[in-house]
Amino acid sequence: MALQALQSSGVTFRRILSHFPEELSLAFAYGSGVYRQAGPNSDQKNAMLDFVFTVDDPFAWHSKNLKKNWNHYSFLKVLGPKMITSIQNNYGAGVYYNSLITCDGRLIKYGVISTSILIEDLLNWNHLYVAGRLQKPVKIVTMNEDITLRSALDRNLKSAVTTAFLMLPESFSEEDLFIEIAGLSYSGDFRMLVGEDKTKVLNIVKPNIAHFRELYGSILQENPQVVYKSQQGRLEIDKSPEGQFTQLMTLPKSLQQQINHIMDPPGKNRDVEETLFQVAHDPDCGDVVRLGLSAIVRPSSIRQSTKGIFTAGMKKSVIYSSLKLHKMWTGWLRKTS
Repeated sequence: MALQALQSSGVTFRRILSHFPEELSLAFAYGSGVYRQAGPNSDQKNAMLDFVFTVDDPFAWHSKNLKKNWNHYSFLKVLGPKMITSIQNNYGAGVYYNSLITCDGRLIKYGVISTSILIEDLLNWNHLYVAGRLQKPVKIVTMNEDITLRSALDRNLKSAVTTAFLMLPESFSEEDLFIEIAGLSYSGDFRMLVGEDKTKVLNIVKPNIAHFRELYGSILQENPQVVYKSQQGRLEIDKSPEGQFTQLMTLPKSLQQQINHIMDPPGKNRDVEETLFQVAHDPDCGDVVRLGLSAIVRPSSIRQSTKGIFTAGMKKSVIYSSLKLHKMWTGWLRKTS
């Protein structure tokens, strides 16, 4: 398992988890409150901690959490756990966030997603939302022995590597690769235009090269399509049409379908394999893959952000959006000063 295990900050995270129902198949912390970032997020002392809780039975989990933490929820709590579960599963990216919660003396945000929906996203990139979070270093707080979930987590990382390869030249650095991987889930994300610092991806990768290397090192060593010179921090891949076709054929299903939709002219109705064969021979193969990513991420990010207005409540949404805009403005001032 390439995902990084919990280390020194385990006590803090476990204390926070003790405030919630225990039935979690996976819980992880992520973002600037966990890993140091460059730019406006570099001061971690009072940074909000971001969590995702994966649960097998969202209805049962929300039922218990409403009893324990009624004040965490917006006005939607009066509709009960059945409606909250329906909103979680059927709108946005399948995750329900409660934001700006004070827990054990720390400001936190936590999202809840069903195990089955997460596995689908990890394997097929239906939303590339929580799957995208898990392509970057995270702190695993708890994880059960679900073999299907663990296998899907690994597959997501391997898919991220393959997709990045298709958008990179024949020779590149580790940093180039990790920047490409970290940017996958931001391709087409409207928040990168409004609210998020434009250098966000670079700020995530630069201080955390070692963590990315720990996450992806064994995958790169075992991948037969790459020459990984770990001592020099350099990689070489096969950019022949045959090599690219092999990579395209292993991409997640949703990304393959989006590429097919982009490249398939009206009335042709070609199958996906035929389209991918054409793309493999196209000098702009990487650009086509990027367009496919954007076609997944853009609508997913818009729907999830719209959903967040209701799950957080209007007041918290305004405060949270203001914090995001402040980060963006601070980053812009630093670059221009």
